Amino acid sequence: MKLLFLVDCSLTIEIHRLRVDFRMLPLLAAVYSFALIDRINLGAAHTAGMGVDLKLTIGARFNIASTLYFVTYIIFQLPGNLLLPKFGVRNWISFCVIAWGAVAFSMGFVQNWQGLTVARVLLGAFEACYFPAMVLLISTWYKRHEVQKRLAAFYLIAITASGVSPILAWALSLLDGKRNIAGWRWIFIVEGAVTLFLGVLCWIWIVDFPHQNKFLTPKQTALVMRRIDEDRGDAVPDELTAEKVWRYLCDWKLWAYGIMFVCTTLPAYAQAYFISIILKGMGWDETHSLLLSAPPYGPPILTCMLFSWLSDKYKHRSAFIYIQGVMCLIGLVLTAFGGKHSVRYFGTFLTNAGNVGTIPGILAWSSNNVVTHSKRTVQSAVTVMLGGVGGILATTTFRAKDAPRYLPGLAVSIGSQVLLLIIATIVLVYNWRMNKLCRAGKLAKPIEGQPGFYYTL
Repeated sequence: MKLLFLVDCSLTIEIHRLRVDFRMLPLLAAVYSFALIDRINLGAAHTAGMGVDLKLTIGARFNIASTLYFVTYIIFQLPGNLLLPKFGVRNWISFCVIAWGAVAFSMGFVQNWQGLTVARVLLGAFEACYFPAMVLLISTWYKRHEVQKRLAAFYLIAITASGVSPILAWALSLLDGKRNIAGWRWIFIVEGAVTLFLGVLCWIWIVDFPHQNKFLTPKQTALVMRRIDEDRGDAVPDELTAEKVWRYLCDWKLWAYGIMFVCTTLPAYAQAYFISIILKGMGWDETHSLLLSAPPYGPPILTCMLFSWLSDKYKHRSAFIYIQGVMCLIGLVLTAFGGKHSVRYFGTFLTNAGNVGTIPGILAWSSNNVVTHSKRTVQSAVTVMLGGVGGILATTTFRAKDAPRYLPGLAVSIGSQVLLLIIATIVLVYNWRMNKLCRAGKLAKPIEGQPGFYYTL
């Protein structure tokens, strides 16, 4: 009888978990895929003729338009996440998605590079609120060592969809001349319109935090809440105050995870923005440059899910971040210094295969090692906020004058992977030592103030 009860309870938990997965992940991933597409389609539009029409080839205009997006993207991360509990997930997220969709749509009608730059600044402000909110939302619904698979699935669906962005951009550019509109303008118009539609879907379908959800029964919600409390004791949100925010911002570990995220987003943004331009520099024409930009996003589907599954299974993060960091490092070296175009192109595959998986890995590692909703709200915002610095570094170190090989930018990306491995080691050693002291009863208070809580290594 006891065995039957345990089997039934386990099955019930799995069914509820699948319901939450289905309700949450597909839409969040679809929206984020278009966040990425709306963010990175600048390179494809540039290749498709925008650079000539808006005179972006003069001086550093293209880099300015690319970079200023990240200024507001960084500035609004933390305020956006702090406003999330006030307005609610559904209202706040749907507003932000509709707003950035409208801006992305309007980019199809800009007449000069100044107008494009203003649109990019607004795009960064509205998109800033989405990703940290999604990391926070996902982390509140699952136990600590169920999170990375979900973050990876969410991110992979998004990155796979955005990986075909060059092909979509190429197809849309074929509309050149339709209704007297240039092909590159159709890229922004169509992709912005899809984002607007997804924003409306968010308001209809998106879930709220567990204690506020309305799609589960009270009994099912209680089961979800109990699992979270058993795992880390913070199923019910605590009050977010200015004093708490300041205290959390003084925790060096939040910044360490954030700097690691910088190190992994830098090559990710560099690939997204400049791969088609780098390929064009290898001698391929516009069409082949756009089409060949998509295949390097294939291998990460396997590597990211594999390492995420292993990481959750063994309840360990750092070792798999090391492995993927080294893969990315080797890929960047091949892309930068490979003698043949085939070797350099293979390097882009290896770079993505290593880099993409470290993104959910670092997000999971950082969220695993905090307790309370309020700290997780600040932690997810700080981590993703600093990830925007990687975008600034990518757009400022990959300069037009360094074309076609972009060696200075690739050298900075290589250095970022070395720094990632160093900081990961420092955090790992600290976490291991704190766990050891806690188990020996040598700490004045429990880790993160939660009895029985230990850092994930």
